Amino acid sequence: MTAEAILFITLGAIAGGFVNGLAGTGTALFALGFFLVALDPVSAVAIVALMSVVTGLQGLWVVREALTRNVPRLLRFIIPGLLGVPVGISLLSFVDADTLKLIIGVLLIVYGGFFSFRANLPKFERRTPVLDSLIGLTGGVLGGMASLSGALPVIWCSMRPWPKAETRAVLQPFNVSVLFTTTVMLWWRGAYTAPAMTAFLIALPTSLIAAQIGIAVFRRISDNIFRRLLIGLSLLLGLGILIRALA
Repeated sequence: MTAEAILFITLGAIAGGFVNGLAGTGTALFALGFFLVALDPVSAVAIVALMSVVTGLQGLWVVREALTRNVPRLLRFIIPGLLGVPVGISLLSFVDADTLKLIIGVLLIVYGGFFSFRANLPKFERRTPVLDSLIGLTGGVLGGMASLSGALPVIWCSMRPWPKAETRAVLQPFNVSVLFTTTVMLWWRGAYTAPAMTAFLIALPTSLIAAQIGIAVFRRISDNIFRRLLIGLSLLLGLGILIRALA
């Protein structure tokens, strides 16, 4: 592997690991562009998914108390989400993934752009178990169809005035669960070749350290700032999706 490839893999690991530690989501948005310079698309996606799972485990430990307090809420997202992944994969032959990415990208830009510049944050307080499950299911379907499992959960959770630990206690386990399923499926299809695993081993130490730095920042920000961070990530995620879809 060339020095240039190692450099871009390391930069991707730093960017993806930091944002994973800070927000519990968004690894692919910040890491994939770097990885695609050094790796083929299948290997890049496979390494981002595996890296998200491994670094995400650190974030789960940070919010372990919130996790144990809100298990029923979490299961409303995760179980439908996991059921939605194979549904999304089966729909690939019927729905154009690129068109779907454009639609989701525009939605994220409109939502993130609107609330990023408003003084008042969205505030949806009442319990919505059915809607939670629908968001989880749709996230799983979008994950299977277009690798966009986190898009709708990020929007939904940023609308809820939950403490930051409770918000992360939904987003991070949801992402880890869906991406772990994705990782297993990619492994089954032979995506984790020797060069791909070499790239992962190069990225792993840096991504773990960067995630710890992100976690340290997460611990110091307020609940409102964390919600604004998620809204800003929605905007960036939408722009990233749109740029890749139109490129």
